[in-house]
Amino acid sequence: MAVVNNPIAQRVSSVDAYRGFVMVLMMAEVLEFSHVAEALPESPFWAFLHFQQSHVPWVGCSLHDLIQPSFTFLVGVALPYSIASRKTRAQSHTSLWMHTLRRALILILLGIFLRSMYRDQTNFTFEDTLTQIGLGYPLLFALGFRSERVSWIALGLILVGYWALFAFYPLPGPDFDWSQTGVAADWEHLRTGFAAHWNKNTNAAWAFDRWFLNLFPRGKPFLFNGGGYATLSFIPTLGTMILGLQAGRWLKNSQSNTGLVRRFLIVAAGLFGASLFLHFTGICPIVKRIWTPSWTLFSGGWCFVLLAAFYYVVDMQQFRKPFFPLIVVGMNSIAAYVLAHTVVGFIDGSFRTNISQHYDLLFGEPYKTLVSGLVILLVQWLVLYWMYRKKLFIRI
Repeated sequence: MAVVNNPIAQRVSSVDAYRGFVMVLMMAEVLEFSHVAEALPESPFWAFLHFQQSHVPWVGCSLHDLIQPSFTFLVGVALPYSIASRKTRAQSHTSLWMHTLRRALILILLGIFLRSMYRDQTNFTFEDTLTQIGLGYPLLFALGFRSERVSWIALGLILVGYWALFAFYPLPGPDFDWSQTGVAADWEHLRTGFAAHWNKNTNAAWAFDRWFLNLFPRGKPFLFNGGGYATLSFIPTLGTMILGLQAGRWLKNSQSNTGLVRRFLIVAAGLFGASLFLHFTGICPIVKRIWTPSWTLFSGGWCFVLLAAFYYVVDMQQFRKPFFPLIVVGMNSIAAYVLAHTVVGFIDGSFRTNISQHYDLLFGEPYKTLVSGLVILLVQWLVLYWMYRKKLFIRI
């Protein structure tokens, strides 16, 4: 990890705005719409915002579920620009690979470090966003030097192979011990029939983690992830990065702005169509928590739509000023990610100590998390703005 005094050359404002939008959605968890929705149960408005700020229990999608795939997708988008930038500095292929492997390792370790905060020992878990990206990044980098055709073939092999891994893993039998999964046998979100191969904590990725995660020091044996998340999700997550890689290539080499947006939307329509077909036929349900192949396609469709929208508004229509707050965050996404996972309690505690223990009750009990959350977001943004003004950008 390094602090550089200049942003990466050849930046695209729409990409920074999109990345900033994603990071702000993540950072905005401190607003806790769930608290407001519970305090005002008759309000459909707050119920809607609460849903969009929450992960769906298993099958389906909310706005919050699109944060991780968007961040992952944008890693792929940035790769062609990163490779081109380093080539202009005459870096050797060996140097490029050393940087890539170092970056992957830092991402993995940073993810583990952030998941280990406030614990008694290191929490060796690999489903964190940064860790998942780090596990797949070297393979993405290798594809960055291959043709688009090779990348599409790689994407197909990844998705079909990952689908087969789940499809051929045996379903729970009549004597299956559900207590080992953290899931009740009658949980309302369990699928039946062939789609049951992708149920929570009874699938191939869960079985892998029951072996793999117990290779590391733990306070007690690993049995299941409460959210159903899995280490092996880095494989289809790589598929999301490959979709981003293709988008980044088209963005970098485009000769027609209108044609580029049209291409993004056509690809999005194809991805939506394929994913919904797989989902509704029961071939492969759309589940973000285990990153099913249909989720890779479905979320990838949304990523193309969002990139097209930001590109059209920010770059084609030149509406950069209204998106400046997002660009500030997007240009320092790693710093924003770390801030969101480290200083929230410190900022809130400082205001309670130095302003008032009840500063968040300014508008009453139902809205207290909005007040404290907005304060935290403002302080975090001001830190990022200061870094922007000083041209301090965290790079890995």
